[in-house]
Amino acid sequence: QQGSSGTVRWGLAPCWGPALEGRRLTGPYSSLSFLKYFTNCKQWYQRKICGKSTVISYECCPGYEKVPGEKGCPAALPLSNIYETLGVVGSSTTQLYSDRSNLRPEIEGPGSFTIFAPSNEAWAALSAETLDSLVSNVNIELLNALRYHMVDKRVLTDDLKHGTTLNSMYQNLPIQIHHYPNGIVTVNCARLLKADHHATNGVVHVIDKVIATTTNTIQQVIETEDSLETLRTAVAASDLSSLLESEGQYTLLAPTNEAFEKIPRETLNRILGDPEALRGECWFIESAMCAEAIIAGLTMETLEGTTLDVGCSGEELTLNGKPIIANKDVLATNGVVHFVNELLIPDSAKTVFELAQESEVSKSTDLFRQAGLSSHLTGSERVTLLAPVNSVFKDGLPVIDSNMRNLLLNHIVKDQLSSKYLYHGQKLQTLGDKELRVFVYRNNLCIENACIAAHDKRGRFGTLFSVDKMLTPPTGSVMDVLKADHRFSTLVAAIQSAGLTEILNRPGTFTVFAPTNEAFQAMPQGEFSKLHGNAKELANILKFHVADEILVSGAVNALVRLKSMQGDKLEVSMKNNVIHINKEPVAESDIMATNGVIYAVNSVLQPQASRPQERGDEPADPALEIFKQASFVPAPPTLLFSLAAPVYSRILARMKENSGGL
Repeated sequence: QQGSSGTVRWGLAPCWGPALEGRRLTGPYSSLSFLKYFTNCKQWYQRKICGKSTVISYECCPGYEKVPGEKGCPAALPLSNIYETLGVVGSSTTQLYSDRSNLRPEIEGPGSFTIFAPSNEAWAALSAETLDSLVSNVNIELLNALRYHMVDKRVLTDDLKHGTTLNSMYQNLPIQIHHYPNGIVTVNCARLLKADHHATNGVVHVIDKVIATTTNTIQQVIETEDSLETLRTAVAASDLSSLLESEGQYTLLAPTNEAFEKIPRETLNRILGDPEALRGECWFIESAMCAEAIIAGLTMETLEGTTLDVGCSGEELTLNGKPIIANKDVLATNGVVHFVNELLIPDSAKTVFELAQESEVSKSTDLFRQAGLSSHLTGSERVTLLAPVNSVFKDGLPVIDSNMRNLLLNHIVKDQLSSKYLYHGQKLQTLGDKELRVFVYRNNLCIENACIAAHDKRGRFGTLFSVDKMLTPPTGSVMDVLKADHRFSTLVAAIQSAGLTEILNRPGTFTVFAPTNEAFQAMPQGEFSKLHGNAKELANILKFHVADEILVSGAVNALVRLKSMQGDKLEVSMKNNVIHINKEPVAESDIMATNGVIYAVNSVLQPQASRPQERGDEPADPALEIFKQASFVPAPPTLLFSLAAPVYSRILARMKENSGGL
């Protein structure tokens, strides 16, 4: 908007640029601020606010007017007193009532005042009963109401700091100011529509409501509202009264009697009998958030840590997508109350079973219920549930037998955990008396072979971890597992022949890429017999199949390199959801052992030729370098051979050693 004082932008410039200076939204939300609803241009292209269509119109700022043939509104009008300015800024009803209540002489005369003037629409929105009580023959109530909208000094928007109070000209009663990060300013939760309109004797701000005096705390609001009777009982039982009476600026999303009636009686009785859970039912926010500020689709966090998404649908506010706010902006001396007609039970007040039913693990919930384990997930037992996501059971739920029930018991960890405190190598005890290990990788957090698929949800007594597969508790050492699986009988015999049994039985952190019987049978004829006859070479080949760290499949992204016990690198990769080792597909992943993890492979892996000059992880042999350089020295052949012979002998000896004497 162009004026003699320069260019004034309405918050549009960061998105649209100077071309939209002077534009204002009109339509269903006439004169509403652009920034209130939109944080980027993408939303604005829909030309809608809260689902209602909008248009763009042009008008001059109050106090300026257009000049024929010139752009914008460059002509500044002379200043008038507050009474005259009320008419200029579109608050003619306030001007009329100022005249009727005998306030006019004061706001026409000398002084320095600020008036927060309700718009014409704000006066029209009052109920007939309220308006009649104000505009009576005596008019004293109307005068008091208008003086409550006034301050006896000039106050511009730069002075309207968030959380401050101004003393009104009616008995010095306070007016609460909130200046939100999105630029919206509220006065007792009434939004400033037109701000900083100067007058000869003060400043006029136009607001969208007629504001009323406030004398009750949030606690007193609860005590005097009939629709909050059940909440009164809950607050008393949870010992929240002192907090709701304390000084400060808070927001309470107060569930009504209707909200409490909508939840199952069993759940209600459990919550009402649990003071700690009750504290979570009061959606308490440590800042005063008027509806005008939260309508923009903000995310807010309650005192106990629950995140709320606030938005709008038409003219209604929504919480987590539901239009459930029945009454908004009930002002208190220490904040604001919004009445909510549906009880949004926070995670902190739910059982683990309730958390699971509402998540992407609902099929797991059925499985634990069928196994008769619900009591561990609904009572006051401190547990953590490792629940596989629904996609794990796309082919149906497994049959419940004793083995499955024991397996499910090992998906319930003793103690209530939080994933943010888990650490690599940590041991967890299950209700099935198994010990589970925690693995922390660059791209994942896993418990045995199951990796956490979503952020954990913390309930009243338990925590829910959503995991990407059924967990497999370890059942023995690597050697125990290999011996128990008939697919690895040839490998077991080879390990015993090579003298590696003790290594794979001892405590450790091994990843074993275990060739199956089929893999050995696929070797060229006679090669395995030759290999089996040389214990040293056999041990060398087998050590190439073992890494001294645990890598479960959930930690494999594009490519992971492991150093084998033989010394060469192993390359583990994921392709088309299949694990590959050195580009060979793995037949089965994540066979868990107490000292490692086993992958079944249908081929025998071969280490690369041991050529020291090509090994990136070993220093070059100085003798070999001398031999290489000597081969290019221009000397007689006999002299060259005599110089190189000792070096040549050493190279032959090394080659013989590396080949196991072959």
